[in-house]
Amino acid sequence: MEMKPKLLIVEDDPNLGQILREYLEVKGYEPTLCTDGEAGFTTFARNSFDMCILDVMMPKKDGFTLAREIREKSKTIPIIFLTAKSMKDDTIEGLKIGADDYLTKPFSMEELLLRMKAIFRRTNGSGGEATLQFEIGSLYFDAHLNLLKSPTEEIKLTSKENALLLLFCQNLNKTVDRAEALLKIWHDDSYFNARSMDVYIAKLRKYLKEDERLRILTVHGQGFKLVELK
Repeated sequence: MEMKPKLLIVEDDPNLGQILREYLEVKGYEPTLCTDGEAGFTTFARNSFDMCILDVMMPKKDGFTLAREIREKSKTIPIIFLTAKSMKDDTIEGLKIGADDYLTKPFSMEELLLRMKAIFRRTNGSGGEATLQFEIGSLYFDAHLNLLKSPTEEIKLTSKENALLLLFCQNLNKTVDRAEALLKIWHDDSYFNARSMDVYIAKLRKYLKEDERLRILTVHGQGFKLVELK
């Protein structure tokens, strides 16, 4: 079964929210809809998403506040703002927070989809379809099959090993933030889960020893980095 990109939509207009959810489902995404900022943050903290689409003007918690809280949990997840205003100050505020794009209402669904695909291409090299096969050194990794193959053996990965190696491969030669990895895979960055992640990283290091060019480096105070030495 192909993994669909997961979207968090936070929109207080029930009609627009429903239209967005149904349209993006048809287009091959897996959207979750929340109708206020507080519910949006709770849902984000408990789940893993590939993109956030946030209304600016919402009850309980506005989109800018929500985006700041999301950015504290994830520095890299793409964010698109939906705003009823065309004011320059709103645009600047959104970009300061780290928004990847914004759309002023009313907008067409096709325009939203095109902008989403452009962001996905910039961030992970695809149009929103997750890449699940990787060649790293002399190894072949298929995240769809939980399979890591070397010239001499095949290793069937556990779900956590698979998710962690996928995250490293998607960020090859880049530092993966420890807290962000914990939230994305374990959905909780507790001490117990951090120790559990260390165990899985030790296992992955053992698997990758098959190719001496591959290393999972510890970046002290930040996280880990999968590198392929030349």
